[in-house]
Amino acid sequence: MHIEPGIVQGAKIVLSYATATASFMIAAKFALENIKKSGVLPFALKTIISTVLVFIFFEVFPHHAIGVSEVHLILGSTLFLIFGLAPTAFGLAFGLLVQGLFFAPFDLPQYGMNVTTLLMPLFAMSYVASRIIPKDIAYKDIKYFDALKLSTMYQGGIVTWVAFWALYGQGFGIENITSVFSFGAAYMSVIILEPLIDLAVLAGAKTLNSLKSSSLVESRLYNSAK
Repeated sequence: MHIEPGIVQGAKIVLSYATATASFMIAAKFALENIKKSGVLPFALKTIISTVLVFIFFEVFPHHAIGVSEVHLILGSTLFLIFGLAPTAFGLAFGLLVQGLFFAPFDLPQYGMNVTTLLMPLFAMSYVASRIIPKDIAYKDIKYFDALKLSTMYQGGIVTWVAFWALYGQGFGIENITSVFSFGAAYMSVIILEPLIDLAVLAGAKTLNSLKSSSLVESRLYNSAK
């Protein structure tokens, strides 16, 4: 989902500053709610762990440039189910920033676009999760098709934002549209894999009852919302 350098240039890139600011404001709102509910330290710990994992996903896991962007295994829905919305949002933002500062400085001009592309679909996925996962069900007990819906929502949102940035920056020429479609087709294949990873991680969580009252994971992982 890293937008390739040069896709959006000049004055057009200002829009990414606005969307990134909006993304951080929404994330801050959820962070304040999380801190009021569970405290500063649990939020900070989950954010740090999420940041480290995101950095690994981006920098260590295989990733390939296809079309207008890169295909990554981000595991946004996995992070959301384990750590919750706000720590995942800041983990994605900080992990992306660390990678850019120390390993991919050529991506820093695109940071606003990339962070928007990561966070806005996460917020949408969180809303979908609140609608499709019954309040009396802990996240560790969700079914494959619910995990698939969350992954589809998140990955589909990423593809949509990447397509928006590409078309906004380069227009509707055949070559650009072809690049957008080639990226989208490759990226949506992640949908097949991510729900399986979600369920594998959740299955592991079921065996770790010691985490049930831990501040290192989202309380909803082991408990219903009722």
